[in-house]
Amino acid sequence: MIEVFVKESAYDYAQLKPEIFNMIASIEETSSMRISAGARVLIKPNMLAAAAPDKALTTHPLVIKAVVEYCLEKGALPQVSDSHATFSKFPTVVQDCGIAAALKGLHVEIKELSDSEKVFSTRRGVNFTPDARFNALELSQDALCADMIINLPKLKTHTQMGLTLAVKNLFGCVVGKRKPQWHFNLGENKELFAGLLVTIYGVLRPEINIMDGILAMEGDGPGTSGVPRQLGVIMGSGSALALDMAVCRMLGIPEMSLATNKAAAGMGLADEFSVSGDMKQIENFKFPTPTTLLFGLPFAKTFFRNNLTSHPQNVEGACKLCNDCVKICPAQAIANDAKRLHFDYDKCIRCYCCIEVCPHKALEVYQPLAVKTIKKIAEVFSFR
Repeated sequence: MIEVFVKESAYDYAQLKPEIFNMIASIEETSSMRISAGARVLIKPNMLAAAAPDKALTTHPLVIKAVVEYCLEKGALPQVSDSHATFSKFPTVVQDCGIAAALKGLHVEIKELSDSEKVFSTRRGVNFTPDARFNALELSQDALCADMIINLPKLKTHTQMGLTLAVKNLFGCVVGKRKPQWHFNLGENKELFAGLLVTIYGVLRPEINIMDGILAMEGDGPGTSGVPRQLGVIMGSGSALALDMAVCRMLGIPEMSLATNKAAAGMGLADEFSVSGDMKQIENFKFPTPTTLLFGLPFAKTFFRNNLTSHPQNVEGACKLCNDCVKICPAQAIANDAKRLHFDYDKCIRCYCCIEVCPHKALEVYQPLAVKTIKKIAEVFSFR
């Protein structure tokens, strides 16, 4: 039985540091794993974009600082790394997220994940994958060579996947352009994408997972279209999957309604868990707009895609024509004529990478009337 530790907390470092120290120590004790002197420890926060901590886009720098200091006290060699999704330079992301200031003076390497290495999923303990393309993956060399991975996700909504939690955070170990390539290759198949995410988790298997849910994000996250919400909680576990399932329970949704949890169960990787601590029930958490509907009817695919599915669209007057969305789009479905953006919805695969990277809140999810109706029905019948 895997334990998930829950603690109410705040971004007051005098309070937060001992709480995170105690949580990591508890995870070490229950998993018989220790951070040892000389160990190379990759600390993987969510560093989605160059955004201030109060935007709730990224793991808070004080959470990262506490984990780094714990590693240093154990004599380990910590490295804070991610492969972020936007086109900002990595030093800019580190600076704007408050990480540079928080870690100033500490003996820690801050490094962008840039080099990949091929790894076979079976060699790293995954005996079944839902697609043959997942049997060999190219993942961050730093992640594969680390003695230990500490996974520091942010509790956020995700327009395509519902929530981006501990398992999804490891997608950052897919380097650079390979992220949109995977989105394009898997298209609109959310279940298959969830299988990819679980396979990556199965290969990397972070030993420690600490969720920053103090200031979370609800609504149409995980980018600037999401809305920060104070939840005041940190959660930790030796299992990213158990942690994700506990978050679902806290938010009042079925554990298997999260696609990665369901994929893990189908792959035989789901963990039974118990909760240690007082886990409060979060009421009226705002989930993202449903984005996938009736793709399995090829004879009417164009009609369903254009009339019965959500899709990205411009927020009138907000676009700065920065071109970040055009560059990130794996389907090349967005054009910029120097006056406005144009979407080719026949090409659009509804991955919402464009909304995720937009720094100006200039894109939103458009909901046809049918989608709004389905959302209301889902609320009535307790999907949430």
